[in-house]
Amino acid sequence: MDLKDYEKLKFELAEQLRSLETLAGTQREALQGEMRTLFARLAEDRFNLVVVGRFNRGKTSLMNALLGSDRLPTGILPLTSVITTVVYGTTERVLVKFRDTRLDSEIALDALAGYITQEHNPGNVRRVETAEVQLPEEILRRGFHMIDTPGLGSHIAENTRTTERFLPEADAFVLVTSYESPVSEEELAVLSTASTSFRRVFVVINKQDTVSDADRETVQQYVRERLRNVFGEECPAIFSVSARDGLEAKRLGDDARLGQSGIAALELALTSFMLEEKRAVFLSGMCERMIDLAARLPDAALQSQFMQTMQSVSDEIGRHRGQQATPIRRPASSSLSNVHPEACEICRDIQAATFDTLASFQHELASRADVQRQHALRGGLCRMHTRQYASLAPPHDVCVGNAALIEWMASELAALADAADQLDERAPTPLCLAVTKEGCPLCLSAARAEMQAISTLVRDVARGGGISSERLSFICIPHLVRALPAMREEGAARALLTRQAAMLDRLAEDMRRYATKYDALRRYLASEEERDAAEMAVAVLAGLPNGHVSGG
Repeated sequence: MDLKDYEKLKFELAEQLRSLETLAGTQREALQGEMRTLFARLAEDRFNLVVVGRFNRGKTSLMNALLGSDRLPTGILPLTSVITTVVYGTTERVLVKFRDTRLDSEIALDALAGYITQEHNPGNVRRVETAEVQLPEEILRRGFHMIDTPGLGSHIAENTRTTERFLPEADAFVLVTSYESPVSEEELAVLSTASTSFRRVFVVINKQDTVSDADRETVQQYVRERLRNVFGEECPAIFSVSARDGLEAKRLGDDARLGQSGIAALELALTSFMLEEKRAVFLSGMCERMIDLAARLPDAALQSQFMQTMQSVSDEIGRHRGQQATPIRRPASSSLSNVHPEACEICRDIQAATFDTLASFQHELASRADVQRQHALRGGLCRMHTRQYASLAPPHDVCVGNAALIEWMASELAALADAADQLDERAPTPLCLAVTKEGCPLCLSAARAEMQAISTLVRDVARGGGISSERLSFICIPHLVRALPAMREEGAARALLTRQAAMLDRLAEDMRRYATKYDALRRYLASEEERDAAEMAVAVLAGLPNGHVSGG
């Protein structure tokens, strides 16, 4: 079961839970509380990966390597007794929570050290409770919550106590030691506590790049012996890594070097645990609870129908259990994971060009008699751009600029009235009654902007393989239809469609996440992308308002 399969199965359970609400009928009110609880479980799904170890072991460097980013601050000074949680966020930011107030402070990531290090916040005089770092990284979007605990064994005794108190919150935790001085007494004490809590433990020996192969084997054997004293024969797996080499390999997109760093093997183990052991059990448990609720449905036929559907979902979960997971890895090239896509860039270019033309036209129409005469003879603007113009121009300018047009229309309609009995339905629509004006200057401006924007898109796709992190947008379906015939370079159409398909798939996930959190009364958990998903979906299907050439 990979992360995408898990997400789809979770969304399917949410869909079936909504149908159960409908089927409940007269029992709906009685079952509402339990259904809300199940929705909340789906909405709040998270995986707490707690990272522990002595200070200066490279815990934060390891987290940076797993994230494929060096944005988390590293250093040699012990941290204060502050828990730092790294979660998904649309944009990079930090929320600092204090012990004596419910008011959070938002700070820049570069300022984080001022709140969590002993140098800048000695003895935690600021009384910081937690720091929540939000980063647009894909491994976090899929449910990982990485938790960096204070370093063990520093002169700040509270650090060790804070870490030990936090262990029950872990779904799994990673003990980071190093080849310099492997497995200290403080680290063994934490392992001893963890061994009785039945949490999965991953032991990482960092800084393998600093020792020879022979020394690596010697240290690993020493660590195994110390682990046996705590866990017996069922020792946790040991991972030898170089966080520094792993991060550099991800930057370069070097899979061979990533494998040599040991980070890929650690990612695979963490992902396998999260998906195969932890999350498959979660999904199966949700199925069982929903089936228990369905057993209380008043209609036996509906109950049977729902049970059959849930059996299919349960079988699908069973098929995915045991499948090998794949490492979560940030693509070497520009990706969809760390950019918040915008609405259609072609629509936006048309909007900008139309507004600029309209602003100039509105001024000239209100101040120049020749422009007013041309405006009248042209039959005015199309319907869409007439409304745009009216929304921008003050009533005085509308009256001055359009009086000649209204007078011309009056004379044209009077002439039509005289010949009304001879009107031929096959004849062209008179200009005074036409909705779309061929000479509408704003339509002409929009057409030029559309052609230019499509040409730019074609060029960017041909040069960049279809993905550009600087100009990443959903191309709306109407403009996608117009752009595809212009993709004459080999592979360009495929690249554009591949990019669009990936982005729409991601958008659908955000829509389903938002719906699940809404149903669970947990809208405050939604990310910015999830809150914007409904509006973005409409923009994809129909384009942006005033973002098209014809206002017909």
